[in-house]
Order: sequence, then structure tokens, then C-alpha cells
Amino acid sequence: MLSKRFRTFLVFGVLALLLAAAGYWNINPESFLDKTKASVDDTAIDFYATNAHTVQYLPDGGVQYELTSDKVEHLKATDVSWLTNPDMFMYRGTAFPWHVQSKQAEVSSGGDQVELIDNVRVARTDERNRTTIITSSRMTVFPQKQYAQTEQAVRIDGAGGVTTAKGMKAYLNDSKINLLSNVRGQYEAR
Repeated sequence: MLSKRFRTFLVFGVLALLLAAAGYWNINPESFLDKTKASVDDTAIDFYATNAHTVQYLPDGGVQYELTSDKVEHLKATDVSWLTNPDMFMYRGTAFPWHVQSKQAEVSSGGDQVELIDNVRVARTDERNRTTIITSSRMTVFPQKQYAQTEQAVRIDGAGGVTTAKGMKAYLNDSKINLLSNVRGQYEAR
């Protein structure tokens, strides 16, 4: 058996070696904790809302747009919001709004760009009761600029016919649409 004095010497000796090692390798608790911290999760949601409804007004008091969504999730790290089943009316200060819908949407930080994803539908009925419906799988809308674009296949129903194309630039304020390529049209004779 080991003597009591030798055991005490052994315990203190081991402690002294540990302290010497810590000094030698300059181990400090803060640096150890920093290395073990988890990285920030880019998908962490800091708040969400269900059955969300918002209205944006123009400086003159007219309605710019009205938006409803089943669910809105805000990602803290990127300041991006994800919307489920967004439904937006873009009034542009007129009585004949563009009606924008999709399955999902990603709203950029600041809200200046909205990426519509899956079953995108943009429709409008004008003052002469003519309806235009634009559909695509994906579309980017810039609400402040009243502009929409897509690189995807697009279909436009209206004016007595159907037009399809690959890619589109739509100037919603002017009701002007530029189709980019592979344009095909089918119209009814009246």
C-alpha cells in the first residue's frame, strides 16, 4: 500500500503537471468556449405569423398593395421572410389591381423583391372588363417598381387567345409585357 504522504504528493504532482501544461499550451477557458460554440443557423426563425394581412399605402393615401398569407416566417440571419400561399393585390393607385398569387414566396430584406414560387398566377381585369392571366412556375416581382420578370415558361391568357413563351418582362404600371423567346400564339377569330 501506498503511504498517505506519497498519495498526497501524487495528487498534488498531477495537479501541478496539469497547471504547467495549461500554462505551456496557453489554454484559457474563453478560447476553449469560442471553439465549441455552434455556428449561427441561417434557417433559424425568429418570429412567424399566421393568417397575416398587410396594406401598403402610397404617399397620396391611395393603396399601393394589399397582401395576405396563410403563414409568414422571418429568418433572423438573412432578414428574409417566407410566405405560404401569398395573395397580393397590386393597386398602383388605380381601381384595377393586378392580383398576384403563388404557393410560396420569398421576400427579400427590405421587401423590395418578392420571389414567387410554384403555381404563380398574375391576373388583371381592366376598365373594359378584359381579363389577362399570366401563369408560370416561378416569377420575381419588384412591388415598388411595378415590375415582374421570369426566365421560366410563361402562359398568357387574354385578348381572345393564348400566348406562350420562355421568359418575360412585365411592366405592370404600363400593362406592357415583353416576351423573351420561343413565343407562340393562338387566337380566336371574331
